Amino acid sequence: MHASMSGLGHGPGALGRALRAAVGGPLKGTLVVPAFTPENSLTSAAHLRRARSVRNTAAYQDFKRRMEPFDPERTRSQGMGRLAEWVRTSDGAVRSAHPQTSFAAWGCRALELMEGHEPDCHLGEKSPLAALYGADARVLMINVGFGVCSAFHLAEYRYRRNPPKKLYSCVVRDESGRRGWFHYPDVDLDDSDFEAVGADLPEEMRKEWQLGRRTARLFSIRGAVDHAVDWMTEKRPCLTER
Repeated sequence: MHASMSGLGHGPGALGRALRAAVGGPLKGTLVVPAFTPENSLTSAAHLRRARSVRNTAAYQDFKRRMEPFDPERTRSQGMGRLAEWVRTSDGAVRSAHPQTSFAAWGCRALELMEGHEPDCHLGEKSPLAALYGADARVLMINVGFGVCSAFHLAEYRYRRNPPKKLYSCVVRDESGRRGWFHYPDVDLDDSDFEAVGADLPEEMRKEWQLGRRTARLFSIRGAVDHAVDWMTEKRPCLTER
């Protein structure tokens, strides 16, 4: 689920409760949202934007020392919208463990879909996206474009044998509770062409309607990811295998 509440005329609670009813309640369905925390990283675009406002090296080092480590129970999602936070903080919600790209879920399969999110895999085979693909989930987008469609990231792990990687860094707590930095290589994620990927999603694969004055889209995650794999294989620049 991806949503922007701007202009909808309802708060996140009203929309969230309607969605929970639509999936059949906690015994029949599951609602999943991204709960990403990009400001917890030295390598995210969100961190780099904040870092540019720091005037000198000493101030930047102090800024780094004050960065809070990821806490799955308490750390707010960042830039994911009010509905995502409403779901994350709902009674019975479960959050995956990744310190940068966690998801939150509510409902009968929440624990199953959120478990096993490995810290060195943002959005690939060891993430909830792969579990949602396996569960034949559907993606609902309200008042947002395909540029924020997280499901397309799974295609980045699949469209070539050895996708380009980069080193990521984020602040965490170890098992003893000590604060420290976690560095790991993972796929070099790029959402710059996601709008184009979504624009080419065949009309028969998606349902679209007006929700007030806003647009809503519903489609299969399997269909969307498979389409994105084919699209990226054909249209992304060929890169040297690493």
